[in-house]
Amino acid sequence: MKVVIAGGGIGGLTAALCFQRLGWHVEVYEKSPALSEVGAGIQIPPNAMKVFAELGIDRALMQIGFQPMAIEARMGETGRQLFSIPILEEAERRWGAPYLHIHRADYISVLKQALETHQSDAVRVNSEVKSYRNQNDGVLVQFVDGSDAKCDLLIGADGIHSAIRSQMLGPEAPTFTGNVAWRSVVPIEKLGSVAPRPTVCAWMGRGRHCVTYRLRRGELANFVGVVEREDWTIESWNEVGSVDEALADFEGWHPTITRILEESDALFRWALFDRAPLDKWTDGRVALLGDAAHPMLPFMAQGAAMAVEDAWVLAQQAYGSSDLPSALTAYQHKRHKRTSEMQAGSRANAKTFHKRSALGQISTYGPMWLAGSVRPEIIYARQDALYGHDVTAL
Repeated sequence: MKVVIAGGGIGGLTAALCFQRLGWHVEVYEKSPALSEVGAGIQIPPNAMKVFAELGIDRALMQIGFQPMAIEARMGETGRQLFSIPILEEAERRWGAPYLHIHRADYISVLKQALETHQSDAVRVNSEVKSYRNQNDGVLVQFVDGSDAKCDLLIGADGIHSAIRSQMLGPEAPTFTGNVAWRSVVPIEKLGSVAPRPTVCAWMGRGRHCVTYRLRRGELANFVGVVEREDWTIESWNEVGSVDEALADFEGWHPTITRILEESDALFRWALFDRAPLDKWTDGRVALLGDAAHPMLPFMAQGAAMAVEDAWVLAQQAYGSSDLPSALTAYQHKRHKRTSEMQAGSRANAKTFHKRSALGQISTYGPMWLAGSVRPEIIYARQDALYGHDVTAL
C-alpha cells in the first residue's frame, strides 16, 4: 500500500512515520526547496510524546530538546509570580510522558532522519501538490509542475492554506482575531541575569501576553508575544518586524522581555486568524490532517500535538482496511470532538491572557495565584484531559 502526503511539516512527517511503521510505502511531497523551519520554538506535550515513544524517537527528541522545570504564570510588567508548579518529574508521573520544548528545525530534523533510516527516498522537496482525483482503485495526485503520482491514499498535511482542503471544501473564510504574534529566538548567553528561568512561563498583561521558554538543551531562549491590534493582517510566518516595533508593543514590561527583544537578530510577526471547525475532513481516499483539518490559535500550544495525534489515529484506521473511504470517515469521527475542543479552548485562552481592567485582572489572576499557592492540584487537574490523553492506547 502506498500513501502520498502533501506537506513535509511536523504533521506530514509524523504521519509518514506512523504509516511506515505499519508497512506502507510512503512519499512526502514538500513544496519548499528544503525541509526547514524558520527559527522558532515549539512545545511537545506529553500527549504527543506518547506517540513518539511508540515510534521509537522520543529519546532523540529529548536529547536535542529541553525539559522545563516548572509551568509558571507572571504579570508582564512587574514579573510578579501568579503560580509556579513543578513539571519535570510530574509530567511522567501524572501524564505518562515527558513535557518538552524543542526548536522547530531540530524537531523536523529528527523526524526526517527517522523516516529516511528505513526509506531513503521518502521525502521529495520542490514538489507542490496541486490537486487530486479519486479513482476506483486509488488516487491520482497532480503536481504544480504537471507531473502526477498514483497512490492508495492521499493525506493533505499542507497547512492552513491547504490546496487539498481548498479542492475538497472550496474557499475558506477565516476571521481575523485582532491579535498579532511576535516570535524570536535568542542565545541565553546574550541575556545575562535577566534570562528567562528554565520554565515555560506565560507573562500576562493588558491587551497582550507572551510566553518564554528554553530550547536546544537550554542554550536558546524562545519568545512568542501576542498583541491586540487591528492594523496588521498578514497571515505569514516569515513577515519580518523591527526591534523598535516589538519594544513599542511591550513598552514598560519586565526586563526579561525587553532584553530578549533588544537582543533579537530577527523578529517575525503574523496576524492570527480563527477558523470554525470543519464538518468534513475526507473525500473518498483523501484525508486532511493537522492544520489543514483543524487550524487553531496558539494559546494552548496544541496545534502540532493535535497533528501528531491525528497521524497515529489515521494510520491505525487505514491499516488493513478493505474500505479506505470508510476508514477515513472513522478517523474523522474519532478525532473531531477532541480537536474542536482544542480550537475552542485556544480561543478562550486569548481572553484569559489579556485582561485589561483592574477588576478583570483581579477576578482572573487572583484565583490563579490562590490555586498555585494553596492548591496546585487544581492547576494540574485542569491539564489531565489534555496531557493525559493517549491515542496509542485507544
